[in-house]
Amino acid sequence: MSTEQTKIPQATAKRLPLYYRFLKNLHASGKLRVSSAELSDAVKVDSATIRRDFSYFGALGKKGYGYNVNYLLSFFRKTLDQDEVTKVGLIGVGNLGTALLNYNFLKNNNTKIEVGFDVSPDKVNQKIGDVSVYHMDDLEKVIEENDIQVVILTVPSQHAQTITDRISQSTVKGILNFTPARLTVPPAIRVHHIDLAVELQSLIYFLKHYPADM
Repeated sequence: MSTEQTKIPQATAKRLPLYYRFLKNLHASGKLRVSSAELSDAVKVDSATIRRDFSYFGALGKKGYGYNVNYLLSFFRKTLDQDEVTKVGLIGVGNLGTALLNYNFLKNNNTKIEVGFDVSPDKVNQKIGDVSVYHMDDLEKVIEENDIQVVILTVPSQHAQTITDRISQSTVKGILNFTPARLTVPPAIRVHHIDLAVELQSLIYFLKHYPADM
């Protein structure tokens, strides 16, 4: 994201890729303008929140007219650095890792898994989804040679911190952590945790205690 936009609230920043994805779909369908109410229905974020999110970037729309789709798409492409490719490394080519390599964020023009890492002889020196898999012994070397800026961790949790310590002195600036481990990192590295078990438990809790209106 552009440095001039770094002071917006983190909750707003997390919603920007969601807005951008929907705007791309609108643009592809030929739609020229969209209201905050239409955006709200599509992305499941209330209209007031959308207007507040957009207000951090100045006057993006006009009252009574809505938002110009082409202008918003261009604006958010620049804001999210969509024209600059971020190289990603995936560490741990198990079932989840293999699925991510095959998917490889096909709809995101600015994100690409460049390399994978594992210790299994069945995976090392192979290609999965056109991504070369290297041995963990070569982790630091390959990360530096390929200018990897972000890594995805899909390893057993007991190895997560050790691997994090190894990459902390590299070009890596961000970690998407799919393990239950809570990682300790230097201030220069940002970690986002995706704990599928916690999310599933949270969903079940909400289903039981906050039933949808029928």
